[in-house]
Amino acid sequence: MGRLFLGMDGGGSHARARLADGAGRRLGEGCAGPANVGNDPDGAMTAFEAAAKMAFATSGLARFDRADVVAVIGAAGAADPETAARLAAAPFGFGRLRVVTDAEIALEGAFGGDGGVVIVGTGSQAYGRLGDRSIRFGGWGSALSDGGSGAVIGRNAARRALEAHEGLSPSSPMTATIFERLGGSAKALSAFGKTARPIDWAKLAPVVFYHADVGDPVAAAIVAAAVAEIEALIARLATEGVDRIALMGGLAQSYLKRLSPQLTGLVAEPAGDALDGALSLARRDAVA
Repeated sequence: MGRLFLGMDGGGSHARARLADGAGRRLGEGCAGPANVGNDPDGAMTAFEAAAKMAFATSGLARFDRADVVAVIGAAGAADPETAARLAAAPFGFGRLRVVTDAEIALEGAFGGDGGVVIVGTGSQAYGRLGDRSIRFGGWGSALSDGGSGAVIGRNAARRALEAHEGLSPSSPMTATIFERLGGSAKALSAFGKTARPIDWAKLAPVVFYHADVGDPVAAAIVAAAVAEIEALIARLATEGVDRIALMGGLAQSYLKRLSPQLTGLVAEPAGDALDGALSLARRDAVA
């Protein structure tokens, strides 16, 4: 069989893994729970291990010697060197392992060179590279950053739902749906908000996009604000000289049809996904 390559991608929603051979053939894939190493290092390590095991199992290589595997993990939260080092030291058993950010593997998968990506899923971030220069905006967590992300959209929708219930802002089918989904009382919404993780808020985002598409005015206002935040990330990369930008992540398709015409010329179709990028870096590491 020879040497194998494993690419992994982790963020606020899930960890994913893809196993490939030296010829680039995909052998197996795996998926597990949330893997934001900055928010929950131990949980991320557990999720990456589970995703890796699934990738080996689906390939029929569950007993393959991991010492012959070159792996690259792209993880949300890995921009912090200490956090990345901790993940790199985890006992996965791979022959070689490099940890980079999820944005780096997304850009590698999209273009394999200079360009930019706006990643929008549970969180959001803009990342670009021009030669030796790296550029980053956003991605600092949904409490203060991550505009347009699923977590921010979901939290805003829950807030509108509570306000509508109390007569402080307009009600709509979306606010009623969110209110009932989160327990049907102000007390239940409050309890949810006290323990909700970014992924929990993000699960509400599809409800908001659906209601916006069918003309719900409250949902439409939330989505319009989110679109403006994503457009700001795209425009900010452009001001730094990035002239091709891929929109990636679980909510990318929801935004592509909503972008202003003046920005669509900057948006390019990615050649591959983040796992393709991680595998590309792993193959590069093998010959370095």
